[in-house]
Amino acid sequence: MSVNKSEPDAFASFSFSYGKHETARTILKAIEPDNVEAPPGISIDTEIEVSTLLVKVSCERDIGSLIATIDDLLSCIQAAERAIGELRA
Repeated sequence: MSVNKSEPDAFASFSFSYGKHETARTILKAIEPDNVEAPPGISIDTEIEVSTLLVKVSCERDIGSLIATIDDLLSCIQAAERAIGELRA
């Protein structure tokens, strides 16, 4: 049996739909520093399709690292959504 190490040990993907492309882009910009500074063994890929933010987190480390990374990303996304909501209020 061979092991293909080009595949991550674990990954998660999720999406967030917003009413406007600009809102999705703003949220993406808010989480970009997390993408750049991900720890070794963690990869975060993001893209926007129309007004939906797509996020995929790949992990070659333990499942706890994957969960912690997802938790951090969700916290950042939530903070950005709240900030946008405050600006619109």
